[in-house]
Amino acid sequence: MSEKPVSLQSYGRLCAVIFLVLVITTGCMIATSFAHLGDGWTLKVALILAIAAINAFLVAGYLMHLLSEKKLVYTVLAFTVFFAIGLFGLTIWATNGFPPGTASH
Repeated sequence: MSEKPVSLQSYGRLCAVIFLVLVITTGCMIATSFAHLGDGWTLKVALILAIAAINAFLVAGYLMHLLSEKKLVYTVLAFTVFFAIGLFGLTIWATNGFPPGTASH
């Protein structure tokens, strides 16, 4: 175990900086939702999802300490991400797949 000692003050400062960045990026998501960008909402959604991915990385990586985890945790996370993307893909693929005899509204 070659972990370097971390003082409580430096860890608190890191958490404060991460929290500040999370507040700023959340504000950017809200501002993006109200901004007039192009003709449709596709660009807005893409930007908001990109900012949300940054937020998720900061929370999972720093506040949940996943950046310093072992290989087994990363393997489980990789399987989780793989299956979550698969479920998203199945959902998008079946968006217009209504059973025969039903009406789409």
